[in-house]
Amino acid sequence: MQLYIHMPWHQCLAIQSHKPSTYTMVEVNPSCILSEEHRPKHVITEGEGIPLIDLSPITNREGLSADPNKAVEDLAAKIGEACRTWGFFTVINHGVPSGIRRRIMEVAREFFALPVEEKKKVSREDHNTAGFHNEEHSKDFKDWKEVYDFYVNDGMLMPASHELDDPEIVPWFTPWPENLPKFRETCAEYGRACEKLFFNLLELVSLSLGLPPKRLHGYFENQASFARLNYYPPCPKPELVLGTGGHKDPSALTVLAQEDVEGLDVLRKSDGAWVRVKPVPDSFVINVGDVLQVWSNDLYESVEHRAEVNAETERYSIPIFFHPSHDVTMKPLDELVDEQSPAKYPEYKAGKWLNLRMYNNYKKHGFYMRMTDYKVSA
Repeated sequence: MQLYIHMPWHQCLAIQSHKPSTYTMVEVNPSCILSEEHRPKHVITEGEGIPLIDLSPITNREGLSADPNKAVEDLAAKIGEACRTWGFFTVINHGVPSGIRRRIMEVAREFFALPVEEKKKVSREDHNTAGFHNEEHSKDFKDWKEVYDFYVNDGMLMPASHELDDPEIVPWFTPWPENLPKFRETCAEYGRACEKLFFNLLELVSLSLGLPPKRLHGYFENQASFARLNYYPPCPKPELVLGTGGHKDPSALTVLAQEDVEGLDVLRKSDGAWVRVKPVPDSFVINVGDVLQVWSNDLYESVEHRAEVNAETERYSIPIFFHPSHDVTMKPLDELVDEQSPAKYPEYKAGKWLNLRMYNNYKKHGFYMRMTDYKVSA
C-alpha cells in the first residue's frame, strides 16, 4: 500500500507500509534531488566563523549624522571589514524587540501548519511575487521548502516585467491570509522594526565607505523591500537536497532572523569552503547583496550562501531583503570611481534587476543569474 506524508506535492515522500506501525522510506521526489556537483559537501562547523558585532553604541540613537563619534567610527570600521572579508556578519544588541521576533515566528508556524489548499488561496502570481509558494528553484533544482513572501512597503511600484523595453509600472500587493488573526499586523510590525535596524546599518556601511552617513538613504524612499517566511520540513535524505541552493541576494542588505536549528552555510571568500553560521540567541545575520556590490564598485561583495535541511527537525528563518526603489539606477557610486578604480558595472534599473532575479527563481532556464554577469569587460 502506498502512503504519502502531507507535504507540498514536489516534496512528497513515497512510503511502503508492511504493518500499520512500520514505515520504510523509499524515495525523495526526483525534482528535488541535486546533481552530484550541487549536493551538500563538507561544512566547517568549528573554528573561525563570521564576525559577531555588538551594536550597543547605536542601539538607542536616531541616526548617526549628528555625532559620528569614536565608538561609531570604530563600529563602522568593523562592519566595513566584515563586508570586505566575509560579506556576512551577525549583530547583537540591535534594538529590535525580542517580542516581535517571537510573534512573527509564531505566526509563521501557524501559517505553514495550515492545509495546503488554504495556503494556496494566497499563492504568488507571475506578475506579483508575494504570497505562498513551494516552487522556487536554485540552479534549476527545486528547493526543499515552503515560503510566504510579503512586501515591507505594500502596494510598492514595480516594473510590470523584467524586459528592458517594457515601460509599464504597476503596484505589487501582498495577498494576506484571511483566517489568521493578527498575521498581517504582526508582519507589518516586524517589517517596521527591522527597517529601523536596516537604516542604522546602512549609515554604518556608508561611513565605512568614507561617505556621509545618509548618503544612501534617498534610494529607499519608495523601497521595493520584501520579507520571506521560510519553512524547511525534515527530509529523509538531506544529503541529496538543499533547503535553498547556493545563491546570492538581489538586495542592498539582507537582515535574517533564525532560531536555534542550524542550516545556514556561507561560502568563505578566502578559500571557497562552506562555513556553518552558528545561531546566536536574539541576533540577526546580515549580508551584502547585489545592489551594494554594485554601489561599492566591488569593494563589498555579495557572497554565495545556502540552507541545508536535516532528517529530524523542521527549521524556520525570516530574511528581509532591503531593496531600493524600482526607479533607482544601480551603478557604482561616483565617489568610489576614479581613473585607478573605473566603474565595473553599467547602469541598470533596480526594479528591473529585482524583477529579473525573481523571474529567474521560478522558471527552469538552464542558467544561474548573477550580478557579475553584467560586469564591464576589462
